[in-house]
Amino acid sequence: MNLAFFQLFITIRVLDIIDVILVAFLLYQIYMLIRGTVAINIFSGIVVLYIIWLVVRALNMELLSGILGQIIGVGVIALIIVFQQEIRKFLLFIGNRYMSKSKFSLENILFPKQKEYSAPVNTDAIVRACRNMSETKTGALIVIARKSELEFYAETGDLIEAETSSRLLENIFFKNSPLHDGAVLIVNDKIHAARCVLPVSENINLPPQYGMRHKAALGISEVTDALVVLVSEETGKISFVSHGSIKYGVTTQELKVLLEENLSNYSK
Repeated sequence: MNLAFFQLFITIRVLDIIDVILVAFLLYQIYMLIRGTVAINIFSGIVVLYIIWLVVRALNMELLSGILGQIIGVGVIALIIVFQQEIRKFLLFIGNRYMSKSKFSLENILFPKQKEYSAPVNTDAIVRACRNMSETKTGALIVIARKSELEFYAETGDLIEAETSSRLLENIFFKNSPLHDGAVLIVNDKIHAARCVLPVSENINLPPQYGMRHKAALGISEVTDALVVLVSEETGKISFVSHGSIKYGVTTQELKVLLEENLSNYSK
């Protein structure tokens, strides 16, 4: 018994351990992407079906094993259709994290290029505008680009290309302005576009006080590395969103610190 256990133990290679760690990491990332959405129920059902298939194969139940095997084989195409949004988010997550975030990224190694000039964002103007809009309970949704391209979302609105200023931001989000409905995109310290349409988060576990602005802010932060600042029209509270995480009801001082920390970390 001891000899058999020892023989089983010595057959475990270092590559086997690495294999298990990589699979665990992959499953964890998938879970983090789909948790809180209806996709988690579908994923759980698939896992249960796969476990049943493994048990049936181990018991040599040929007919049931063949049927389940065919279902699982054809189900790969169905999975791509059902989980297309999650697959897209996962690929964007991989690309943003490992392709383009540092000077040692895969993108810079394979496609070296000269460093592009990126103007510092006028955080004072953003904070001042948010403070004034918070006092008047004017709804606002401001997206600040970092590395991820936002041109796809800019095309859904109106291009402006103006210097970032608090007066212009307040005028855009003034409730009688034709540009107030939608998001403003700030790229390289310029108000690149306004009235832009953003993807809405599919998280079903969000607090009830979160309106469509909060869901849109979370949605764009889940698929890009952009920073989002929003002002609630109902409460006047300011929120800061980054990487699918929201800080609700921050003060203007806290907003200033959050913007400077995240933008300075990005520029390094």
